[in-house]
Amino acid sequence: MRKHNYFKKLFLAILLCNLCSLVKAQEYPFQDYKLPFEKRVDDLVSRLSLEEKVMQMLNAAPAIPRFKIPAYDWWNETLHGVARTPFKVTVYPQAIAMAATFDPSALYKMADYSALEGRAIYNKALAQGRTNERYLGLTYWTPNINIFRDPRWGRGQETYGEDPYLTGTLGDAFVRGLQGDDPKYLKAAACAKHYAVHSGPEPLRHVFNTTVSDFDLWDTYLPAFEKLVTQSKVAGVMCAYNAFQGQPCCANDLLMTDILRRKWNFKGYVTSDCWAIDDFYKNHKTHPNAASAAADAVFHGTDLDCGTEAYKALITAVKTGIIKEKDIDVSVKRLFMIRFRLGMFDPSSMVKYANTPSSVLENSEHKAHALKMARESMVLLRNESHTLPLKKNLKKIVVLGPNADNSISVLGNYNGIPSKITTVLQGIRDKVGQQTEVVYQQAVSFTNDTLLSYLDLNSEYKIDGVQGFKSEYFSNISLEGSPVLTRTEPKL
Repeated sequence: MRKHNYFKKLFLAILLCNLCSLVKAQEYPFQDYKLPFEKRVDDLVSRLSLEEKVMQMLNAAPAIPRFKIPAYDWWNETLHGVARTPFKVTVYPQAIAMAATFDPSALYKMADYSALEGRAIYNKALAQGRTNERYLGLTYWTPNINIFRDPRWGRGQETYGEDPYLTGTLGDAFVRGLQGDDPKYLKAAACAKHYAVHSGPEPLRHVFNTTVSDFDLWDTYLPAFEKLVTQSKVAGVMCAYNAFQGQPCCANDLLMTDILRRKWNFKGYVTSDCWAIDDFYKNHKTHPNAASAAADAVFHGTDLDCGTEAYKALITAVKTGIIKEKDIDVSVKRLFMIRFRLGMFDPSSMVKYANTPSSVLENSEHKAHALKMARESMVLLRNESHTLPLKKNLKKIVVLGPNADNSISVLGNYNGIPSKITTVLQGIRDKVGQQTEVVYQQAVSFTNDTLLSYLDLNSEYKIDGVQGFKSEYFSNISLEGSPVLTRTEPKL
């Protein structure tokens, strides 16, 4: 009897010990994964100090050790494959090239595959305790759905082109592919940028004030954003550097308050473009200091400052009465809601994406899809004499161009690095037969004229029946006015 009582007491002790451990592991309601996200977020934010809340509003959000909340850097990119990561990844064609496929299903699949690779990278980073590092998180500041109207805008390659309908259609496919279809958890968080009326001129983006007609605003610049917010349910929006109608975009009455938050009822998070809040008082000169700029941005619904200083002034702004702490709470809750929806505070066994293996990185299916999209992105205007595909019995091919043997340029920008990079020159060498001589010259750049060495002045170079080139000489470097001399040169 005594032996039976002993084992009974031992069993109860073990059971109580396990229950105590479970209770200790879920000491606070925000740690209880059985509760709705809203209650967990409310509980967590209610326990934070003002200083802790404000620091969570920087892209490099520090850890909160007393609640075992790890550090997290919101800044990550996946424009055409996961970008800037230390791991090898599948790289897809640049965004403007993928748009040339006119294939939303292909873009959906590309985003789906990119999110899987991003999950694998995040899981590796989590296991290594590297959650505080940039370009390892799950919040991707993509897609760029600005309208590419002017080819002189250097960032146009990041967009889906000049057509608002196509941009919205492809942007929608990208967001749905990236964020996944799980009813509870996001696979990754997309971010529509740059909101809004932002498409150059690039050198003036920190000071430029744009004004467009109401028709152009609603017919050209906003349709894609509206679609991604109201239909695609994009997790985030990035507000632009420039001002619109006299107010910086990140603190704009019409764009941020009236349209985004009220008309479209956007519940996700808004991040500034990087150091855009600093522009308020440093470049746009619309605000006297960091405290007023930061408070105005938060008041207009900009939750996250991609920057290092401006939002730190929110502590002063609250203490001096410029903004209330409850306004800070709204933004911090939006930010933590995204992290909860990504499964960052739940057991990995509950989040199907949390177990994505490293084997998805550059797997054969992903690489095959990248090749398919690259092929379908090409536009062949004319193929005279069936020059393409290249024949194996060609005697000589001359490859000209400053980027023909440039392994960086073929990757575009905001790119990852694959295990193997094939330049145009190497691709041609691999394609033609061994008996074909392949000659390469950089040819032209801003500083040399080596192309001239390949020009053979024979009978096919004539002007008005005379061999040579027609030349015009000006007395100024901008070639303005009438030429001071015009003549035919027999050679260059």
